[in-house]
Amino acid sequence: MNTAAQQTLVICGHGMVAQRLLEKLVAQPHQPFSRIVVFNGEASPAYNRIQLSALLAGDAKESSLVLKQSDWFRQHNIEIYQGDPVTAINRIDKTVTTTTGLVQEYDRLVIATGSRSASLGIQGEEMAGVVGFRDLRDTRKLISISQRHRRAVVIGGGFLGLEAAEGLRSRGMSVTVLHRSSHLLNRQLDPTGGALLEDSLTARGLTIRTRTSPVALLGRDSIRAVQLDDETLISTDLVVIAAGISPNAQLARDAGLDCDRAIQVDTRLRTSDPTIYAIGECCQISDQTFGLVEPGYQQAEVLAQVLCDANSDATFEPSVIPTRLKISGIPIFSCGQTQPDGDTESVVWQDYETNRYCRLLIRNQRLTGAVLFGETTDGLWYSERIQQADDISPIRAHLAFGKHYCDAA
Repeated sequence: MNTAAQQTLVICGHGMVAQRLLEKLVAQPHQPFSRIVVFNGEASPAYNRIQLSALLAGDAKESSLVLKQSDWFRQHNIEIYQGDPVTAINRIDKTVTTTTGLVQEYDRLVIATGSRSASLGIQGEEMAGVVGFRDLRDTRKLISISQRHRRAVVIGGGFLGLEAAEGLRSRGMSVTVLHRSSHLLNRQLDPTGGALLEDSLTARGLTIRTRTSPVALLGRDSIRAVQLDDETLISTDLVVIAAGISPNAQLARDAGLDCDRAIQVDTRLRTSDPTIYAIGECCQISDQTFGLVEPGYQQAEVLAQVLCDANSDATFEPSVIPTRLKISGIPIFSCGQTQPDGDTESVVWQDYETNRYCRLLIRNQRLTGAVLFGETTDGLWYSERIQQADDISPIRAHLAFGKHYCDAA
């Protein structure tokens, strides 16, 4: 074992969360690692995945997505291996082995391997022209296909699917979105909000089909059609699969670490091996996994303290994370509960002229959920009310009109 001043930290993966961890590590007052080695599965340096939709739509350039230039890593003595992912962990020897056969010792190991597009489990997914929408490589493929073809089907009416659909539409493709749930963004919006979004996107030229699932992707070598569960066939040159994500946990499973849907960690982000940690979309705390970047950033901050200070009491406690989205310029916000139940009351405000909508869910005079469409200025204020669980009785009559009216009341 190396002495404290000579410890080596190895990080598997270099996405947004891993990069945030590096930034938090170098900012710590006590630095126990003489070497920090990062193995990036992608050939490109860490980049802003949130901007992939802007890149697809032609509103951003690849160069603007890079999170840090190479001199930042040299300045902080961080070694980066691009396009050389870790393929095996030897917990006895405390080494990792990469695709190129490189063997690297570690004292502490962080797994930040993220996630991939979930498989549909249907015939034809392996064909040319069937693409996910998770990384820069996927985005480049979509741009290339959009320049040569005109028809696309996007499977999944969640945030990523709608971003892909809008990006392809803006590049001149005719796009059909298939969504198995009753309304779009069903995790973030209630049925009314989902219907408003569908109307807006339809008016912009997308074809939306809800309560619809594909049963087969058809073609010989390249995709030619999608068969639906009602036996309809949709001809297409491109299929984008954006129907959820699957955590990349196989590396940990092969190493014998405890895994469920993802890599199981405690509130200090430790796996079942006390020298190995996991953060971001590949980890799971209790029964909760994380598909948004914000909890990953919070985990990175906690883990930096845990790794650099053995006496730190820092822990990550999963909390209600508000979702702020913009689909084709339409602002959307949701936090907490989005569907009413037998114990909740709803306060609804809707402006039909401006297409703005607000639904607040209340239980025992406490705000438990907020769905906002078209106007989200007060979203974070509602989020605070939900997290603090304060009594809204004195402002209930004004609650739907936002912070300004409630303060005045």
